[in-house]
Amino acid sequence: MVNPSKPHIALLASPGLGHLIPIVELAKRLVAQHGFTVTVFAVTTGAHQAENKLLCSATSSCAGLFSTVALPNVVNDSLDIDPSAGILPRILAMVRCTLPTLRSSISDMKVKPVAIIVDQFGIEAVKVVAEEFNMLKYVFIASNAWFLAYLTYLPYLQKRVYPNTPLYIPGCKSIPGGDLLDHTFEPDSRAYRDFVSMGRDITRVDGIFINTWEDLEPETLGTFKDGMSLNSIVKVPVYPIGPVIRRPKEVAKNKLTEWLDDQLDESVIYVSFGSGGTLSTQQTIELAWGLELSKHRFIWVFRPPTENDSSASLFKSMDKADESISKCLPNGFLDRTRDRGIIVSKWINQEEILQHRSIGGFISHCGWNSVNESIVNGVPLIAWPLYAEQNMNATMLVEDLGIAIRPKVKPSKGLVRREEIEKMVKFVMDSEGFGLRKRVKDLQISANLALKEDGSSYSALSKVARDCNKKFQSNQPYEKCN
Repeated sequence: MVNPSKPHIALLASPGLGHLIPIVELAKRLVAQHGFTVTVFAVTTGAHQAENKLLCSATSSCAGLFSTVALPNVVNDSLDIDPSAGILPRILAMVRCTLPTLRSSISDMKVKPVAIIVDQFGIEAVKVVAEEFNMLKYVFIASNAWFLAYLTYLPYLQKRVYPNTPLYIPGCKSIPGGDLLDHTFEPDSRAYRDFVSMGRDITRVDGIFINTWEDLEPETLGTFKDGMSLNSIVKVPVYPIGPVIRRPKEVAKNKLTEWLDDQLDESVIYVSFGSGGTLSTQQTIELAWGLELSKHRFIWVFRPPTENDSSASLFKSMDKADESISKCLPNGFLDRTRDRGIIVSKWINQEEILQHRSIGGFISHCGWNSVNESIVNGVPLIAWPLYAEQNMNATMLVEDLGIAIRPKVKPSKGLVRREEIEKMVKFVMDSEGFGLRKRVKDLQISANLALKEDGSSYSALSKVARDCNKKFQSNQPYEKCN
């Protein structure tokens, strides 16, 4: 049901829960705070039942102003892409295959959207539908401002980057060579060309949303403002609207939450590598031993091990993950840790876990959704990055924000031994981690202030809402509000 007195906004989420969740939450915010009607188009992987649950839940909670269209799943074998090309080309190919359906769906709408918001992997959709239907064009970077700086500066590199060489970005902290995405060193690869194209296209929209907030990255955000270093590249407004995360109003009682209720405050470490993160068999064994040796209570979201593919779970169903738990863990581990640990093989609402008073630490792959959820709930981290921009995120958490520690060996390059895992868990959960805990709780306050009605993130989204209202109310060529 479209509200005839308010703008209708279309949003497009590319494959993966890490992209779908922030798009859905942004859509819900547009409904709740501005009364807009929204339609979320989702390119689902078909691998996770949680995708459909998430869409159904959002639709039922938004009083008829929220609708969803699940764009047709693409069979991997039908993609015109080499399976070894990497995650990015694969995601872009999946989105590209659904664009004709997106266009026809919008064409059939009686009330056309006045704007389209896509995540960075859906940028090609802007070319397909925005101009034809005279829509405002926005990109939502579901990561931080440092990553936006990298993405938009990449097309302007004057020389090749090498693994041991930092990447200097005007006005920003340089990115250590070891934290750069692998394609950065392969200028002839398809992934590199895709990122360069994406970086250029992102600067040609009407505005860029970022899932961060002013107080979290003031210096980096400042470089996008008028007259500053990156403003010569990114000439459109940049809107920090984060943290955009799930906020469950009521936590359903189940065996997991009841177990947490019985634990002491900040006594449980939560272990999850997101919807895509996957460890090798040997690393899974080392992690199990590290948790056991630490003698701390834990919840571990388990994924079956996969060799040489740290993002294997992204496009792979985990419905039968519980069948492999006992086969992949050390002999006797489940019996020895039965009274102080829980292993979960299915998708759970992470926000419900992190907000519980008994959670005292988080071993995380450093996906940006997980980082924001951890900060909003005041939980320090053990940064365990696996792929994409997660190494950059880990560096920010450790060196800039001071709310995490990370292994000496990068998990994406080598094996993290049980003794180090034990030591890290004890550091975060015991008195040594007091400094981390204090700093993350300070950021927790900062994040919540940004989202209040007079906060920086609320105000940034309100500016976009005013532009959408102006576009909706006028048949004249669009002019941006000051």
